[in-house]
Amino acid sequence: MITIVQSDITMLEVDAIVNAANQVMLGGGGVDGAIHRAAGKELFNACLKVPEVRPGVRCPTGEARITPGFRLPAKFVIHTVGPVFRDGQHGEPEKLANCYRNSLALAAENGCKSVAFPCISTGVYGYPIEDAAKIAIQETRNFLKSHRCIDVVFCCFSGYDKRVYDELLRKSESTYERKVDVTCSMEANIPT
Repeated sequence: MITIVQSDITMLEVDAIVNAANQVMLGGGGVDGAIHRAAGKELFNACLKVPEVRPGVRCPTGEARITPGFRLPAKFVIHTVGPVFRDGQHGEPEKLANCYRNSLALAAENGCKSVAFPCISTGVYGYPIEDAAKIAIQETRNFLKSHRCIDVVFCCFSGYDKRVYDELLRKSESTYERKVDVTCSMEANIPT
């Protein structure tokens, strides 16, 4: 099931929250800094232990890494690095799609039943919110077609971003979404 909220992602009680990280994974501005502050110094120390794949890069663009959530309500933090938007013609859509694919796969591998995403790459990385939200919703729908039930929350910081996600989700409603909801309910033995 997909839910859209306007909230502080660091306060959500889900199994995992996704951090729109930078490649070094040691905190930064925006949601990355907020998650690091809320999780405490333990998160910084855990990120330091993630091996670098090349100097200064623990998580390349489009990939994902997982750490404990420490002082957060979430059990895990999944760190993913979104692309810096140039013009949409330099692989940005595929790299952003990979952020969602890899984060959702990592959540499933670690037994998460719920995961919350911020609006990846739409802040200082400059990705247009409408284009980024389309990719987020499409990749999440694709994932839910072939994987066990995970509740996905898109956590928007601004009211404008939430309205964009709400409208795009409404436009993309399909018979399949209803089937997913029924299947999840049946698996949990909840009457529909």
